[in-house]
Amino acid sequence: MQYLTLDTVCDVLNGYAFKSKKYVSTGIRIIRINNVQDGYIEDKTPVFYPKEDEHVSKYRLLADDVLVSLTGNVGRVAIINDEYLPAALNQRVACLRVKNSKVLKKYLFYFLNSKKFRSDCISSANGIAQKNISTKWLKKYKISIPSIEEQRKKVAILSKLESAIKKKNEQINKINLLAKARFVEMFAQEQHVSKMSQACFIITDGTHQSPEFVTKGIPFVFVSNLINNQLIYDTQKFIDENTYNKLIKRTPIEKGDLLLSIVGSYGHVAVVKSNKKFLFQRHIAYIKVNPNLVDSEYLQSELLDSYVQNQIRMEVHGVAQKTLNLSAVKNLTIKLPPLASQKKFAFFKRHVDKSKVVNASIMKYIISIRFYQYFDKNEGGAR
Repeated sequence: MQYLTLDTVCDVLNGYAFKSKKYVSTGIRIIRINNVQDGYIEDKTPVFYPKEDEHVSKYRLLADDVLVSLTGNVGRVAIINDEYLPAALNQRVACLRVKNSKVLKKYLFYFLNSKKFRSDCISSANGIAQKNISTKWLKKYKISIPSIEEQRKKVAILSKLESAIKKKNEQINKINLLAKARFVEMFAQEQHVSKMSQACFIITDGTHQSPEFVTKGIPFVFVSNLINNQLIYDTQKFIDENTYNKLIKRTPIEKGDLLLSIVGSYGHVAVVKSNKKFLFQRHIAYIKVNPNLVDSEYLQSELLDSYVQNQIRMEVHGVAQKTLNLSAVKNLTIKLPPLASQKKFAFFKRHVDKSKVVNASIMKYIISIRFYQYFDKNEGGAR
């Protein structure tokens, strides 16, 4: 077993600050930090750059390049394939390009997807409000490199687990489409409309203060915690009880309230489904519905429907950081069918969500064994 730094086996490359004002409808795809998810590339809303731009060729990506997020949720790792090429790399994403025969590209990808690597990235990151790691740090990160034969064995096993995860994801996507189809069937012709401000008691945003964080305590969540329109409490930021009691007055969070991302990755909506204590940043809007007019589960689907999402896209402003103002959220026009119809849909949606939970639980189990047996148990990245 060898332990080598990443720059020994890879070229470690930075991205470029491509200007959003120069985006075009077709050209070279720009891979940004939000495209790099845990183990895969996600690009449902691609952006492109002119092919003739001088920086495009310099920062061009190749098939099987391994990408690492350097800001925010640091240490997310994906591998790019032909589906997303031709593409160029944006800033705050590192590209690891294998340069010798000591390591297989897939082995490197799987190794860096380990919990140990993610943990090392987080613990070594700089910054308080937003974590950052550098390519300089990345270059000197040591990885364990067994024989090529052993690498091939591990890659073969992990590839099978990856296929199982992909199938479960496909099942969840089909379940999501079922709920969307039912929503359209029930409400596409609905004529009764209302402004958000008329259907909700409170529409505000998270704390504008920069709270003093502690190592353990009450979770403090960010836009990145609204994953697949669900609230995920897994965070590296916590506040104590006193801070929570001061800040909760602005956003008296209860089960059934909604969270809407309004800065950066805007337009994602989650329903608060437990009474677990947490707080959140100002980049998230807080919505408390009037239960006599609107059902929370219905409103989530309505806000995610193209009818409202198109309104949101029209109201977003900003270049470097897209922003949806609270005034725009309050003025969004929503369909408001009879409450009984909303609750009928909500009942259907809850049953659909139960199926998603079962599939997600199976996925979580698969992921939990995905790397532990092969990397985290014995060989986490040595420093």
